[in-house]
Amino acid sequence: MAKGLIFFCCACCILLLTIINLSIGPIISGKLPGWGTPNCAQKKDQYDIDKDDPTCDDDCLKYGAKWELNECKRQKGMHDMEYTSFIFDITIGFVCGLLGLLHLFDLKKDFVSNTGLIGLGCGVVGFVLTFVYIIFNGLIYTTYDTTIAKIDGDGAYAERIGEGPTFKCFYYDEKNFHKAHATISDIGKKQYNYDKDLYKTITASGCSDSGSADQCELSETITPLVGGDCKFVYIAPTTDIGRKDISDRFLTTLILSLFVCLANIGLSIFGFLLFRTPGDF
Repeated sequence: MAKGLIFFCCACCILLLTIINLSIGPIISGKLPGWGTPNCAQKKDQYDIDKDDPTCDDDCLKYGAKWELNECKRQKGMHDMEYTSFIFDITIGFVCGLLGLLHLFDLKKDFVSNTGLIGLGCGVVGFVLTFVYIIFNGLIYTTYDTTIAKIDGDGAYAERIGEGPTFKCFYYDEKNFHKAHATISDIGKKQYNYDKDLYKTITASGCSDSGSADQCELSETITPLVGGDCKFVYIAPTTDIGRKDISDRFLTTLILSLFVCLANIGLSIFGFLLFRTPGDF
């Protein structure tokens, strides 16, 4: 395949995938309002206060003020990079694609060397911006604390200990209470969204108590308000599917952005080759 055709295909790939990303991006689509203006300055002040507080140990700082500060920075960073990388990628995809198309029709052949140089520069910058966006997206997708109680595939979050009224929380962590909460990658699973069979099972069981789930953040054992024949305690089932929509948007833009990165690498490589040997277009 001719170098010029591959150059054109890389540009078209960047353009097409970025258009899709623009339509489903979790921030650009307006699904996460307020992520562009989080008050990270206040969280930094709180971090400084807790850092100097002798009663706040390393774990207190790590999973408290520092966690909140890092989360705030990642939200702001992802917001800015989603707009920056998507807009830049769609621009270079259109410009390089148009130039490549002109050359494929034997127009402006004397400009091929310049086109290659443009492709090289745009590909490198596009790769860097898109890769930074992927990092922010991936970090938030896998670690962001949604404050939604974490549950297993059956919708349960605790199991009865013996015959008494006490239940043991599945996801309690003595140091990191965030582990008791679902991440964005978790909330795409069926138990966090409407599932007909799960809804019927939990509703019929009479063993749901959503309020006690919050106690699993601070205590390994709880005493929920459920019947004595309940082996497990469940979160009240939901009829909403919005959580899956958010999770899917993160994952889809993450995957598509990886392909955009590869296309940017191809654009820069073949742009460099066209710059060196413009006659091979």
